[in-house]
Amino acid sequence: MESATRVKEGEQSPGPTYASPFVTSDGSRFRNSPGLKDVASRTYGSLLAGESTRRWAIRGGAAVVIGLAAGFLVSEWRIGVTIGAAALIGMIVHHMRRQSEVPRWRTPSAAQRKTEAQLRVMQKVGYRVLHARGIPGGNGQIDHFIVGRRGAFAIDSESWDKRLPLRNKLEKLYHGRFSKNERIDEALEEALVAQRLISEELGREIRVRASLAIYGPGMPWDSHRLRGVDIIQGNKVRKWLRTGKDRLTETEIEEIYEAALKVLPQRY
Repeated sequence: MESATRVKEGEQSPGPTYASPFVTSDGSRFRNSPGLKDVASRTYGSLLAGESTRRWAIRGGAAVVIGLAAGFLVSEWRIGVTIGAAALIGMIVHHMRRQSEVPRWRTPSAAQRKTEAQLRVMQKVGYRVLHARGIPGGNGQIDHFIVGRRGAFAIDSESWDKRLPLRNKLEKLYHGRFSKNERIDEALEEALVAQRLISEELGREIRVRASLAIYGPGMPWDSHRLRGVDIIQGNKVRKWLRTGKDRLTETEIEEIYEAALKVLPQRY
């Protein structure tokens, strides 16, 4: 008797199922593949459809329970419906704020999620973005690599104590009485390594602009360049990206993105 799993003649054997909709560490999965966005969307949907349905069923059930309880307490079904709908909307908003493109086995920080939310808007106008990319040969990480019409950028996102002032004194950045120069130098080194690797991959020089997006303490500036790194107010990332002085074509943007995908491995 023939095996039930045998592939019928003329049919193609289904390809392997990937555990993640994101690229592999060498970036090989999506390169030279047509319909990048369509393939990613179909794969992601097929993997998470069951889990997503279950989660939404739980949220919907919770909203119904909340609405019924509220309606019973106030003896008015209209108020119960309103409260139930408000609870469901609150769950949706909370879910959207926490949704992240950083691989599911990594937990992004609150600062990384805030920056990522701003970058989603830039993606809609043609910017390409990679998250949590490692630096070969070291432990460094570029939280967000971005390339668009205004150039290529490396952003690290940080949450610092809002109770301590941030000040620049003699080309040194202080958070309260603590010097942050070492962190600035790390961000610059990461960007320079990425710049070198991408330039070597493309066979021509490109620039990667380094930055730190800081959430928490107030700043007297939207962005300030210090020791070769732009110090940005966390909620001003989109504005800062538009200050780039490069002018890249769509072809150049795609080439730099593909090179970064190859030479900057996914952090695990």
